[in-house]
Amino acid sequence: MNPAVQPPLGEMSGKPGQPGPPVVQYTVAAEAPKDHVLWSLFTFVYSNPFCLGLVALIYSIKTRDRKWTGDVEGARHYSSKARCFNIWATALGAVMFVLCIIAVIIRILSQIRTYR
Repeated sequence: MNPAVQPPLGEMSGKPGQPGPPVVQYTVAAEAPKDHVLWSLFTFVYSNPFCLGLVALIYSIKTRDRKWTGDVEGARHYSSKARCFNIWATALGAVMFVLCIIAVIIRILSQIRTYR
């Protein structure tokens, strides 16, 4: 066969019984789930309503342990739980922070009105 004229990749070379182009198979390793430890520490220290930050931190540490032992499915399960608790803790902490700011503003405005 002329090296200048190559058959398309999908076609076989001209003679039966000869192998076609080599087939390369790639195996993609499963990506390890995130453990969300920093987020859990933040919610534990700064916004810990109903101890959700503590629960998120515990699940994050369990995720890290499962990743270390090689149990990817268990780590994925605990990572999902940690993420869920972190979302709830962050949302509730933000709502409580906004409500505190509103309460302070209302208190200041009521004090200003009483002194007039």
